Amino acid sequence: QVQLVESGGGLVQTGGSLRLSCAASGRMLSTYAEAWFRQAPGKEREFVAAIRWSDGLTTYADSVKGRFTISRDNAKNTVYLQMDSVKPEDTAVYYCARREYYRGTNNYNDVRWYDYWGQGTQVTVSS
Repeated sequence: QVQLVESGGGLVQTGGSLRLSCAASGRMLSTYAEAWFRQAPGKEREFVAAIRWSDGLTTYADSVKGRFTISRDNAKNTVYLQMDSVKPEDTAVYYCARREYYRGTNNYNDVRWYDYWGQGTQVTVSS
């Protein structure tokens, strides 16, 4: 089993920055991709960003493109989400997710595509 632990959430003012981390531990056979999702109260979990482990290829939701940056540290088995120019609508619980193997499709924005999930970290943006 793989455990994912998010950290770095908190309260930030509009226009500010925050960096989230997701550390993986446990029995890691392989990593194909990792992603960040978020869920605001009363809303479905939505895709934020994803990164392919082998070559660092990234993809972003339109709502965060140009403001958020996903990166990874292979040696530390950690993925990051740098959040800049945050807005009140970025307020949510942020979750990291991991996909172990490529199985023919790249559905980075689909919650069902991922094998493991963290418990989430709260991000609140004040106006």
